[in-house]
Amino acid sequence: MHETLKSYFQKRTQITEQKLEELAAYFKEKTFKKNEFLLREGEVCKSNYFVVSGCLRLYSINPEGLENTRYIALEGKFGTSFTSLITGQPATEYIQCLEKSTLLEINKDDFFLLVENEPAVNLVYRKILESAYITTQKRIYDFQGSDSLQRLKFLIEKHPNIFGRLSNKIIASYLGITPYTLSRLKTNL
Repeated sequence: MHETLKSYFQKRTQITEQKLEELAAYFKEKTFKKNEFLLREGEVCKSNYFVVSGCLRLYSINPEGLENTRYIALEGKFGTSFTSLITGQPATEYIQCLEKSTLLEINKDDFFLLVENEPAVNLVYRKILESAYITTQKRIYDFQGSDSLQRLKFLIEKHPNIFGRLSNKIIASYLGITPYTLSRLKTNL
C-alpha cells in the first residue's frame, strides 16, 4: 500500500498491516497532467480519489459563467463528487487536477463494497462525510457572517500553503470573492 494512504488509515483506525495490504489491491495509482479533468458536469462520478501528490479542485460554474470552488484536496486527502458517486446521477460539478497529480483511484463498486465489509473503511468513510458536513456548515455560516478580509484570514490560518500553489482566481472562487478583491486584500495584510 502506498505510504501516504497507509498513514491516512493508521491515523484514523486500528487497521492491521494485513488488512492494509488487502485494501491496497483496490487502489490503482494514476498520474494526471496539470488542468486535466477527472469529471465534468453532466458525467456520472464512478471513482473516489486519494491525493498522493498534487491537488484536486471540485467546482461548479453558475449560469453567469462564474466558477465556485467547493473543495480543494491536497496531499493526504480524498476527493470526489460524493452526490454523484452515491446517487449515480450526473454530477453538477467538475473535478480538475490543478497540478500534475498522482492519485490512488478506487472505483465506486469496490469503494462501497469495502465500506460495507471492512470496518476501517466504513469508519474512514463516516469520518470523511462528517468532516465534509461540518466543514460545509462552518463555511456557509462563517462566510455568510464574515466580510472578505475575515474569509481570507480564515483561509490563511487553516491552509497557509495554498497561496503558493494556487492562482488568485481559484482562491478567490473558493472564498466567494473576485480576484481583484483578493489582490487588494492581500496587499492590506
